[in-house]
Order: sequence, then C-alpha cells, then structure tokens
Amino acid sequence: MQIRTPGEIAADLGQSLRTLRIHKNLDQATVAARAGISVRSLRNLENGDGSSLHTLILVLRVLGREAWLDTIAPVPTINPVMMTRKAVPRQRAGKPRRRNVD
Repeated sequence: MQIRTPGEIAADLGQSLRTLRIHKNLDQATVAARAGISVRSLRNLENGDGSSLHTLILVLRVLGREAWLDTIAPVPTINPVMMTRKAVPRQRAGKPRRRNVD
C-alpha cells in the first residue's frame, strides 16, 4: 500500500468535489454563492491548494454530501471491554506505558 502525502489526498478530494459539482450541473460561482464563500476559496478547495475544514463543510452541504463526513472516523458500535459487567465507559485516552530497560 502506497502512502499518499496530504497534498495528494487534498488533490484527490478536490477532484471528487469538482466531479460531483459538474455532475450536478453547477458552476463554481453558483456553488460558491450558495456556500457563502468566494469563488477563489472553492477553486482552492477543488485544486487541493489548501482550504479550511469550514469551507469543505459548507461546500459539502451545498452539494448534498454532508454524510461523507460520517465515514471519516466512525465510532465502533460494539466495544468488547464494555461487554463485561463492571466496565465503565472511558472518559479519556490513557498515557503510553514506559518500558523497563534492563
């Protein structure tokens, strides 16, 4: 499996958004106006040239794809630890344990 750079991931995401926008027969000016952002911000997002999460969410909302965000980091519905009788839901992550070096 090849590891992609953040820039490559942003470019792929931008291309997917551009393709979706075109399939919905919307031009950049229309999507930008509906999202309340500038055309340059939308162009930067589609080109993978650095954009904010806020801009991404606004554009996804206009394109009707907010549900994409639910697939980024799904929370597991079954936690084996919670299946024990005395299990208490975790409130925070623990610190890594130090190894004893002998």
